[in-house]
Amino acid sequence: MSSAPFDWYEFLGRWQEEWVPRADADPQEDSDEDPGAGVLAGPGRPGAGEAAIAAAEERLGRRLPPSYRSFLAASDGWHVDQTAAIYRLGGAADIDWFQDPYGMTELYEPDQGDDPREEDVLLAGMWRRALRLETDSDMSHALLDPGDRDQDGEWALYVYQGWSGETPDRYPSFRAYMESMYRRFHADRAAQPDFVNATTRAQDAHVDEAHLLALRGRYEEALPLLEEAFSFGRPRSAVLLNQLRQLLAPGGSQGLGHLVADPLYQPEVLPLEAMEQANGRGRSGADEQWLRMMAARGAAPEIAEAVLGAVREGTHRYAPPGPWGRAVAEAREAARWGATDAAWHVLRDALPLWEAPGPLMVVPLGLLADPVLGPLITPERGREILATPRAGETGPVPEPVPDLDPPGLAWLAGPFRYGQPLDGYRCVWVEGVDPSGLPALIGEEGAELSAPVDLSRSFRRAPQPHEREGVELWEDRAVVAAGRTAEGWAFAFDGPSLRHLHGLFLSPAAAASPSGRAVVVWSDPRRSSPDHPAAFHVSVAEHGQELYAFTVRGTEIQRSGAIPEALDPERLFRPQDTGPDNERRALEALHAELGLSLPRFALTRGRLRTFTTRSWTRAPRAGESFAYARFVLHRPERGGTKP
Repeated sequence: MSSAPFDWYEFLGRWQEEWVPRADADPQEDSDEDPGAGVLAGPGRPGAGEAAIAAAEERLGRRLPPSYRSFLAASDGWHVDQTAAIYRLGGAADIDWFQDPYGMTELYEPDQGDDPREEDVLLAGMWRRALRLETDSDMSHALLDPGDRDQDGEWALYVYQGWSGETPDRYPSFRAYMESMYRRFHADRAAQPDFVNATTRAQDAHVDEAHLLALRGRYEEALPLLEEAFSFGRPRSAVLLNQLRQLLAPGGSQGLGHLVADPLYQPEVLPLEAMEQANGRGRSGADEQWLRMMAARGAAPEIAEAVLGAVREGTHRYAPPGPWGRAVAEAREAARWGATDAAWHVLRDALPLWEAPGPLMVVPLGLLADPVLGPLITPERGREILATPRAGETGPVPEPVPDLDPPGLAWLAGPFRYGQPLDGYRCVWVEGVDPSGLPALIGEEGAELSAPVDLSRSFRRAPQPHEREGVELWEDRAVVAAGRTAEGWAFAFDGPSLRHLHGLFLSPAAAASPSGRAVVVWSDPRRSSPDHPAAFHVSVAEHGQELYAFTVRGTEIQRSGAIPEALDPERLFRPQDTGPDNERRALEALHAELGLSLPRFALTRGRLRTFTTRSWTRAPRAGESFAYARFVLHRPERGGTKP
């Protein structure tokens, strides 16, 4: 709070002048303390004289904090509001020490052995030293704490609602509390059509100004205007503010009220509302509850149900009209094969062409709900969208945020997701083909590309041989993500691969190369099998014939064909180096020699289409055998003992 003098007479006079009862208020609840006064003409009372304030301070043995002392001089008490838990604040003669009559100190006493936070210690001590201000409330207390002071001598004010079970709300000063109550007074009456005054007109003007600033890319100036207007409950402030917040923290929904039912905005808003429900693992009946919530906000149940199904199945498409819509379609085509940076460039260049579907929208919200494009909108890119002038407005263009995909393959040897390394991966690259043709080359019989899926779930849920009818136990069919690299190779990636590289391995490189080159890389770190060395395999084929291959297993190297010097495993895998160092050196060589890369963002945070490959292992030959083990964890019966 500013230390500049605060004009309590102007502030309280404005509040007094604007005061009207709430539309749902009982006139008796808002009556003056004097029964003969009739309906209250305002919440204030004449100010207390200096002598009355000094007498109160002498009685209490403390000088009152500055903002509260100045308040009493302007109004000796105040009618706050029926909805604020504290109904009335007493005057100078009414206030007294709280003295903790309910034993709250022991309840809030922090454990001294846990290095308690300063705020916890202050709160625990507040109950015995606080000054009680209220004279009428709903089992609540307004408590000024002389032990919680700032550099200006202000005491923090705590509001404790005894019926709520919550910790007290803290305000840094009495003035901050009263300003908050003034905003709440306005918010409680904002829906009343006759509640119009200088403050409401000023706040509505701020909303208009913020709307224009947001479209001009000046969102940082728009935010405080909308936040203040929202605190006063002004129409349009919440829906505009939540759109800016949505782009600052993409994911979920900030809540956009009845826009879910408005034909102008429903295609943008309803899919976004459905995302959280579609991605969740809610209890039985959660969908029905969500549909009822949407119906309560005006959305037709059949439309809401269809949108929820499309979002959950990954078939929803954000398809706005005009030039922006054409750019969205172009970006989706790039992103659905993994070129997420290129897709973002298309969207970024087209942002000025975006047109608002109506006056209540300032950002392309529908983009966030698209299953392919939505994951591309990181908080950094969200801020770039907000800072870009659009919808016919002009202004400075922001500096582009850096691309997200590193070049090459070396990133595979580092953290993959959540800071953890990959527990194995394998990939097939095919030169000169479209990714849509990969199922025909290396897919199982009848394999087709899926809709774009969350890869972390897809890899984790890949069915095992025993779970599929007609699949032999020795087979190793992988669910792979299909895409295209920046250099034009089609790829099929399996990671993290939970299978191990063993003697029955059959490289799919030859099958993948009828019309050009194909490369297979398999990294098997064997982190779960310390008794077996890590393995790394590379094989290259062309026109259906394997050209060369090598497999490094510990210090043992198997090789075939004329391996280029740049890929010589003797040079790449050095006994004195660690596994990640050797792997990184091999991946860098594959990028330099063959031009191989993979899109990190698409594989770790985006969505790609998948298909199931043919087996990566061959059938056992005569005299060969294999073992297959499956472990099932059984939970003990309720009341039983743990194994």
